[in-house]
Amino acid sequence: MDYLKHPSVETWETRQSWFENKNEELQEIGSHFLSEQACALAMEIEKCFCAGAWVSVIILSLTAIDAHLRETETMDYAINTKKLFEELGLGEEYQQLRKKRNELIHVKEDNPALTVDQQWDNREELEAEAKKAVEQMFKVFYSNPGT
Repeated sequence: MDYLKHPSVETWETRQSWFENKNEELQEIGSHFLSEQACALAMEIEKCFCAGAWVSVIILSLTAIDAHLRETETMDYAINTKKLFEELGLGEEYQQLRKKRNELIHVKEDNPALTVDQQWDNREELEAEAKKAVEQMFKVFYSNPGT
């Protein structure tokens, strides 16, 4: 039942430090035009990250990337995410994140993307996936610095 308990203050602060350090590490020099919605989502992602809600972090990170790109790069709110990523030249790692998000939110009767057992037994793997998703999010946020 440790998974459902509130993390210790030390764990929360360690996770928060990782998140904030990753944000600072991936910023490019210059100013950045950031999506308001994506920034608000990033705040929610940070809270989920600190709590260890890894699946939520994965889903929301892709959502923040999508919002950011639509608002700052294309102003196209109708295009699907797969095509959006292709048009902007985002590589396979972003398509993999998109596919992972889709698997998590669109259930398949015979092959669920997530089971209760996985939530209990694969915490380290889920955490690693969440960290990668956060890194991808910050890379997109800071990919086009201004002046």
